[in-house]
Amino acid sequence: MTLAPAAPDRSGRGPGDTTGFIPQAAPRLRIGRFGAAVAAAVRQVLESDHYGVGPAVARFERDFASYLGVDHCIGVGSGTDALAIAFRALSLPRGGEILTVAMTASATGSAILLGGHVPRFVDVDPRSRLIDIDRIAASAGPKTVAIVPVHLHGYPVDMPRLMTVADALGLPVIEDCAQAHGARIGGRAVGTFGQAAAFSFYPTKNLGCAGDGGAVTTNDGDVARRARALREHGWGEVRGRSEIAGLNSRLSEIQAAILCVLLPQLDDGNAERRRIAERYRRGLSAATVAGRIGLPPEDDGSVYHQFAIEVDDRDRVREALFAAGVGTAVHYADPLDRQPAFAGFATGPLAGGDALAARLLSLPIQPEVAGPAVDEIIERVVRAVSQG
Repeated sequence: MTLAPAAPDRSGRGPGDTTGFIPQAAPRLRIGRFGAAVAAAVRQVLESDHYGVGPAVARFERDFASYLGVDHCIGVGSGTDALAIAFRALSLPRGGEILTVAMTASATGSAILLGGHVPRFVDVDPRSRLIDIDRIAASAGPKTVAIVPVHLHGYPVDMPRLMTVADALGLPVIEDCAQAHGARIGGRAVGTFGQAAAFSFYPTKNLGCAGDGGAVTTNDGDVARRARALREHGWGEVRGRSEIAGLNSRLSEIQAAILCVLLPQLDDGNAERRRIAERYRRGLSAATVAGRIGLPPEDDGSVYHQFAIEVDDRDRVREALFAAGVGTAVHYADPLDRQPAFAGFATGPLAGGDALAARLLSLPIQPEVAGPAVDEIIERVVRAVSQG
């Protein structure tokens, strides 16, 4: 078996040209798998007169909305922008508090702050690793204006239950679907439950392009109209005439063309991830029983953006795996409430998230990386956790 050299991992380390190193993720292998179609789509854009928002963006918006089962999709420049634009499109009051989790990427908190709002962090359920719905009502207050559930690692939050709580509180919901393309609850896709949702198409995502990209989805025509204006300087029906103050956050034609190629492959890719996850479960079962490894929860609707195990002495295990030729990542070592930009915004003790932050370790799960190497990874993980 020949594996491509790994890119540097999140710590900045990389194996250089070390033959046989298994990276935690390698987006270029996903693009390369469909290289001929991607190259043809990009060439078509380059030979056209549309490099900004044009026919490829319109096609992707239509196709992605149809895939999800939602009325509107608005392509934007990044997942962070998608959240920020969704907040403004919903006309959330500036200075209002938005309930979310600290166990997420900094983009979630940044979008809240950049929109002039205040993040208020609710703890996660340590079993699901997702927002603890039982804590939402007690965390809400007179300044609360919205809830942002994060579908972490590709696992869907129990949206029917969360929406019941949100409706009782009279609060809109904006789903953070940056890691959950294609995740479903009873056959219904995430990104269709709340008043709006935000997606990221960063290269490592289950549906990723070759740079930055994002989308806002909604069933509300007014929200969609405002989001479309906000992504292009607040322009309304007359191009160049700003009806409101907006951003310059367009999904480019090249990225949209790539996404149009990869979208039809998304369900198959997610199915591959589920099969890899099941192989991990079987192969790591003995170590799980022995108490050396905690496995992620089982959920038929998950798309396994990450397969994060729980281990004691994580840094030692990670170093041992690196030495054995397996790249890993940590999502996330520092929950947002521990970071300077977001300090002081917790609604109370975040013990569930703190415990996970000390133990989570993401193994390779991208099909092009892990598919041919699962057995080797399992063997090396078991050896690494047994060395302590």
